[in-house]
Amino acid sequence: MILLRLIAILLVIAGGLALAFGSFSYTQEKTALKAGPLELKVQDKETVTIPPWAGGGAIALGVVLLLVGGRKR
Repeated sequence: MILLRLIAILLVIAGGLALAFGSFSYTQEKTALKAGPLELKVQDKETVTIPPWAGGGAIALGVVLLLVGGRKR
């Protein structure tokens, strides 16, 4: 019961963050060339866009889990 509520709260928070920010970016380092002792590394900046329906769906699922988890069996 407590685990279900914790998951529900995390879903609501994650959904709210997804709606608030909409995307996040990260830097990935790749080795482009390796010839003996020489290495050429390239950094790529990637951006991941989170669709608004995913954030809204996470919030809705979290609310449903909170409501269902609060019932006594």
